[in-house]
Amino acid sequence: MPTSAVSLTTALELPHGPAWPNRWTLAPLTNKQSHADGTLSADEHEWLVARARGGFGLVMTAAAYVSPEGQAWQGQLGISDTRHEEGLRRLADAIRDAGAVSSVQLHHGGMRADSTVTGMATVAPWADPDRGVEELSTSDVKRVIDDFVAAAVRAERTGFDGVEIHGAHGYVLCQFLDTRKNHRTDEFGGSLENRSRALREVLTGIRAATGPDFQVGVRVSPEGYGMQVDDATTLVEQLLASGEADYVDLSLWDVAKAPRNTELDGLLIDRFMDLPRHGTALGVAGKILSAKDATRCLERGADFVTVGTAAIIHHDLPQRVAADPDFVSDPQPFNRERLEAEHLGAAFIDYLADGWDDFVA
Repeated sequence: MPTSAVSLTTALELPHGPAWPNRWTLAPLTNKQSHADGTLSADEHEWLVARARGGFGLVMTAAAYVSPEGQAWQGQLGISDTRHEEGLRRLADAIRDAGAVSSVQLHHGGMRADSTVTGMATVAPWADPDRGVEELSTSDVKRVIDDFVAAAVRAERTGFDGVEIHGAHGYVLCQFLDTRKNHRTDEFGGSLENRSRALREVLTGIRAATGPDFQVGVRVSPEGYGMQVDDATTLVEQLLASGEADYVDLSLWDVAKAPRNTELDGLLIDRFMDLPRHGTALGVAGKILSAKDATRCLERGADFVTVGTAAIIHHDLPQRVAADPDFVSDPQPFNRERLEAEHLGAAFIDYLADGWDDFVA
């Protein structure tokens, strides 16, 4: 098992763009605070900038839809249109002024898009007539790839330091990776090389269309959603070696969990930590709730940690951990007043109350 001499407060140099001031990344958390047209609200602006003030090295937006038909929920941030640019520009400026590096997570819901919100047909790598899902044609796939690239260019134009490609959690790029259901006969289906082609072409396209100081990350689910650990390991190995990704973020759900495949020994995190990095950073996310959780991830070989739940209840989590090496995030649930004090707006709190039984008291 790898061990790391770096600490959570050590700056992280990446192949492109500014160094992160530390190893803390704010997870791209769904918060449903954007306006109906995908423009940034004051509440969402404050939620993110507060985390930059609180010491997170990289502050990332929630998943932002790159195509109108890819919007997956009401209140989702958009980056598909010029109308989104003014709010994005203000946000990028404010995050930078607060001392953090900024990023937009680029997203398309695919089969998980909500046609009642978009008013458009739901499209995915394969058709599902019972759910009203239409199959993307080969030319449509290439158009979606172009939409990801155009969104990255928009992020760069509005002042963001980088973007993260959302290739996880069963959204469209992850759907292409699904061995169970992606039986396309074009170059985007079948073998792992073909199933990962859409994701890899998004990465290649963004790198070619943006400047040398623009950072590009990729989020991947290392198991589930029709992906086996062996295929995920091969994919991550390719992304690390590509020379195009600045970092890969593994969404483990729990950094202390074993693989679902009981024939595999050890922890899921350990299946990836020995992979050659080629200068690309490798991070992990999943139930990092204490200083010791985060430090253990670095000790096992991760270059950075991505935090969700603990960042909701502690906007200044990195500063608290720096002051107390035994710091543990407060346990759930929390009353609304406490969440408001951590710079969550009413829509975000309502979302947490509706989606999790134990989050809002």
